[in-house]
Amino acid sequence: MLSTLLIPTLLTGAAIAAPSPAKRALPPAFFLAGDSTTASGGGWGDAFVSSLSNGATGENFGDSGATTGSFRAEGFWADTLAAVESASGSYTPYVTIQFGHNDQKTTSGLNAFKANLIQFNTDVLEAGGIPIFLTSLTRRNFEDGVVRDDLENVRNLTIEAATEVGALWANLNVASRAYVNEIGEEDSHTYNLSEGDNTHLNEEGGVVFAGIVGILLKQLDESFDEFIDIDEELVEAVAAGEYYWPEL
Repeated sequence: MLSTLLIPTLLTGAAIAAPSPAKRALPPAFFLAGDSTTASGGGWGDAFVSSLSNGATGENFGDSGATTGSFRAEGFWADTLAAVESASGSYTPYVTIQFGHNDQKTTSGLNAFKANLIQFNTDVLEAGGIPIFLTSLTRRNFEDGVVRDDLENVRNLTIEAATEVGALWANLNVASRAYVNEIGEEDSHTYNLSEGDNTHLNEEGGVVFAGIVGILLKQLDESFDEFIDIDEELVEAVAAGEYYWPEL
């Protein structure tokens, strides 16, 4: 049963108090910062934005190939912060931050990763938003029937950064890997963007893993429940560790 795997990982992630009642009265605006596993054309971000309802809004700023360094250098981070500032007053702005796939590819990127995340936290708070750190979406590589995911280093550094600054965080890496393990290699590969691509998501896969992100966020803050619309069949499938294919 996957539900028992999701909940404990989130209980340790609620590291800061929920927003004040005044701020919570405003609908949330979710601005997504991340690499290709968040970005359009291969990530979960667009499907998550499409799931927002009841006055909530959002925008996917994910960039394919991005590291925490390039995301800032190429202007995507500035665009994210500008959206936060613009939304303040009409919404409660949240920024989901999910990097790691590309940062771990070089020693210099990995060494800078945690410091960059800590600075992202400062930037979001100064812009008037609330950061939510997400550990990296799992890769769907199998060996002997078990997912072999090499993202432990960036997962742990993300948790360390969030814990040090007292930010909200959710363990998407563990939750997504657990679900993939439950449904198995053949079914998990139906979510691949293309044959042999065990990292990026097709449209259906984006819906599934956006749903898992939504489940995790609702566990962090129950007020999100009315603003993130997830197919109940998907919620039940994730809880049971059963395969789900969305009808688009």
